[in-house]
Formats: sequence, C-alpha cells, structure tokens
Amino acid sequence: MIACLRPLSALCLAGLLAACTSSPTSSLGELPRTPQASIEQLLQQANEAKPEQAALLRLSAADLAYKQQDVGRSARILEQIPLEGLKPAQQIFASTLTAELAIARNQPKSALKALSHPSLEHLAELPVDQQVRTQLVRARALEADGQTLAAARERVFIAPLLSGDAAGSNHEAIWALVSGVPLDQLQGGADKDLAGWLELARLTKTAPTLEQQQAAIDNWRAQNPEHPAARQLPQPLIKLKEIAGQPLTKIALLLPQEGQLASVSRALRDGFLAAHYQAKQSGQAQPAIELYDSAKLTSLDDFYRQAQADGVQLVVGPLEKPLVKQLSAREQLPITTLALNYSDSGQEAPAQLFQFGLAAEDEAREAARRAWLDGMRSAVALVPRGEWGDRVLRAFQQAWQAEGGRLIAAEHVDQPVALAQQIADLFQLRQSEARAKRLQGTLGVPVAAQPARRQDVDFIFLAATPQQAQQIKPTLAFQYAGDVPVYATSHLYSASNDPAQYQDLNGIRFCETPWLLNSDDPLRQQVGSQWPQAGGSLGRLYAMGADAYRLAPRLAQLKALPETRMDGLSGRLSLNPAQRIERQLPWAEFRDGQVQRLKDSDS
Repeated sequence: MIACLRPLSALCLAGLLAACTSSPTSSLGELPRTPQASIEQLLQQANEAKPEQAALLRLSAADLAYKQQDVGRSARILEQIPLEGLKPAQQIFASTLTAELAIARNQPKSALKALSHPSLEHLAELPVDQQVRTQLVRARALEADGQTLAAARERVFIAPLLSGDAAGSNHEAIWALVSGVPLDQLQGGADKDLAGWLELARLTKTAPTLEQQQAAIDNWRAQNPEHPAARQLPQPLIKLKEIAGQPLTKIALLLPQEGQLASVSRALRDGFLAAHYQAKQSGQAQPAIELYDSAKLTSLDDFYRQAQADGVQLVVGPLEKPLVKQLSAREQLPITTLALNYSDSGQEAPAQLFQFGLAAEDEAREAARRAWLDGMRSAVALVPRGEWGDRVLRAFQQAWQAEGGRLIAAEHVDQPVALAQQIADLFQLRQSEARAKRLQGTLGVPVAAQPARRQDVDFIFLAATPQQAQQIKPTLAFQYAGDVPVYATSHLYSASNDPAQYQDLNGIRFCETPWLLNSDDPLRQQVGSQWPQAGGSLGRLYAMGADAYRLAPRLAQLKALPETRMDGLSGRLSLNPAQRIERQLPWAEFRDGQVQRLKDSDS
C-alpha cells in the first residue's frame, strides 16, 4: 500500500509545476469546482442532473460538508457516489476526501487504504493544489499511523510546491517529525533534503550539552547553506539559542544516605555520578555536584536556604515520596527541582518542580501503544491485587481506550490457588463446559467436548512479578489460552543470567529499559565493571540516575519545546504538561529461555 505510492512523490516533484496552470485532460475527467451554493442546493441540483454531472455535484457537496466540519454528513454524501463509475480525476478527489474523513475519525489505516486506489497513479497529471491536498493528507495519515519517518519523507517531497503560510507550517511539521524519529533511524536517504533534515535531528539528539548542540547546529548550517532548514532554522532550534545562553554550573544531589531507601539511593547516586564523569571525559565543562543527605533534613526551607547560599542552580531529588508531596503542595520553589519520584496523580505542582521516576504507569501506557500498533484491538488484563495493581490497570485502561481499544475484562491476581479459576473466568471456559453438559443432558448420551475459550480476545496485558508470571504462562496453556499474545511490563524480568527462569515465559513480550537490553552501551559497561549488580534488576536505577544527570541541563529545553524527545538509558524521555517525565521503552520477547530485543513498532 505504501510502496505503490512512493514513486508518485518523485513524479509529483518532477512534473507538477507544469500542471499547475492546466486542467486535467478529458480522459481523466474534471475535478469538482468550488461551489457557490449551499450543500442543500448542490444535492438538489444533483438529483436533477445527468449521472456524470450529478457525481460532480455530490463530490462538491461532500467536500463542502467536510470543510464545514460536518464529518458525518460528508461521509453519508460520499457513500452515495459509486467510486468505480467516476473518471480518474474524480476518483482521486473522492479517495483524498475519504482519507481526510478517516483521519478526522482517527482511522489512519483506512486513510492509507483509500490513498492506495489505482487512480492515484495519475496524481501527477492533476493541478498542483489537488496534488498538494492529496499528499498532505497522506503525510498526516502516515504520522497518525506511527510511521513518523515516512510522514517526514512525504512532507519533504511536497515542500517545493508550497508557498506562504502552508510552506511555513510544512517546514515546522517536518522538523517536528524528524525530531521525533528514534536515533537509530536517523540515517541518510537518497533524497538530499531529507538526508539533511535527518542529520540535523541526529546532531541535536547526540550532543551531550546545549553548548555542544549549538556548535553542531551552527557547523551543520555552514556545511549545508542551501538546505531549507539552514535558510530558515525551525522555531524550536531558534528557541534553543536562548536556553543555551544560561549554562548550568552547580547541581545539588539530594538523596537519603541511610534508612530503607539507602540501597536505591546508592544506585541512583552512582548512575548519576557515572554519567557526570563520562561527560567530563569529553573535555567539556560540566556542572559541579554537591551531595546532600535528605535523611537528615529537618526542614525543606532550611535545605533550600543552604543550597542557595552554596550557589546551587538545580536540585536533583528528593527520592522520598512524602518529601515530593510536600514540594508539590507549595506554590513555588526557590530553586528549580527535579524530584526522583512522583507526587499523587492530579496534584498540581509549582512551575519550578519536575518529576522523574520509573513509573509502572509509563509501562502500562507503553503496552497499550505497542499492542495497538501491532494491530491488537481487544484486551483482557491480569494485574496484582492491591493499590499498585489498581494504578497500573487504570493507566493501561485509559491509554488503551484512548487508542480506540476495548478492555473486555480484568482479573486481580492474588493467591496462586485461585489463578486457574481466574484465567478460566477471563476466557469464559466454564460457560463452554456448561454448554457441553446441557447438550449431554438434552441428548441423554455422553458428549466428548473440549472446552473452548472465547475468541474475541486479541491479547493479554500482564503486570506481574517473575514468580507470578512463571505460574501464569503455563496456566494459560492449561486453560486453552496459550496461543493468546501476552504484552507485559518489565516487572516479570529479573535480568538474571539463568535461562531456566525464563523457559516458562516463552512468547511473552515485555517492555524494558535500554540499559538492560543494550549491554554494549559504553556507560553501562563502565558502570558494570565497577558495580556488577548494575547488570541485574538494579540496573534500572543506575539508568535512571544517569538519565537524571543528562536531563538536568535540558529541563528548560523540554519545557520550552514539548515535542522534544531524549533517548535515555531508562527509556525515550519526554515531558508531559504536568512536568512529569514520561518514558517510552523498547520491547523484547522471551524465546527459548533467552531475551530477544524486538524491532521498534514505528520503524
């Protein structure tokens, strides 16, 4: 579907300018004109006209309804027009409008299907305004379908045909798209302009400091003076110059050095300092780090006064949730603070407070995103009983339903002895057995019937410990649901090197931090040589500590440029409107006792 349209983009760029003042040939048919009448008048005229003219009038009426944002009426009118009875120009117009209506209904795959109609082979022969309209809706559909790079490519191809506000909007949209492409996909392409955009995005992502980022951008512009982004820098990059003029020179790391959280704190601290030392090795100036013990705090006000006196510009911490709640309850803070935990959901926080942690809710949302992109549409859920399980289930349900998915049922896992019954309930196995018994009673003879599970479940969302997961997967097979895909959070992965632990988890897909899936990362290797435990489940905390250091100088950037993404070791990081860092994670699958990383779903 996508490949068949790809050559059209090059054709459009090569031949469209000649078509901009010409009308379609008689063999292609004429396009609907901009109507001077109302929808009702157009439909009335269509009822009295000959078939070919009636189709044109109805296309005009459907288009007018769409432009008036009456999507339902536009679709109803369009359904009355037999597409195969139209001439190619009209088929292209109808397919384009169908795609626009599908996008308005959040159905990008339907939009792309509409744009795969054979008539689109003639798109380059139509006037420029129709070509632009068709290819822009295709770019929007690709973006909505998660095909970010393909959407950027489409907009780059159409850019030379645009002018004025449309050109400016498209220019900014290209940057928003390429800056959202994962780092490993930012490879040069055959098109010179696209390759330049991707290189610019790669440079902004890989520069470790804002100063180095600015130097890289300036160098790129000098080397590519004729590139559209060099002639007109995207607005987000203009804003970066302002932010880069305010360097960070001193950070306070506020963590408990004793008590129940001491081991967590040590992993965070060591990851933070390891990232600091690695950055220093690059030869660039780095902020000074001052350590403070939150376990000995008598007053947050006293701490901030001391930090101000010490010249601190940014506080990283605290870790303790009660302290983060206290900070969230304040109207403002004297120093910008990146807390390493979250306050209660929905609690409004001061503008100076950012929050970052390994939230299970991030992974639940990630499971919903991945499953939807993989084509899943209906789900059941298995989560632990208790407040944590309730939070994870709520986050998954909200994200899944926002995508358009259906959550059929959910069970809270508690006692192992009840697990088989809970899974049977999820898949309605007892109803199947009851039907067999009723049939046996009716016939009066024994009936050989194997229980059958419900067939409307596409996948299972699972949040469970390693021990729970090792019981759940075999029970699924025992309960005739072993073939149902399972999408899980990272909590079932212990990151041990014992394949025997994972034999019972074969086939389960789970999201995980890049730290634990990429053993070749230089910082992970450096940390692992000093602290071997960083290769196990504690590695997630080392990764979070390292990311906290890398986030520190970029908080203002993330706030000023909400579309910015940072490829971190704990996930792909972004800032939501509540100033909470959200993580998008890569995926892996258990195969024969081994962990195999999966290809990104939006590549």
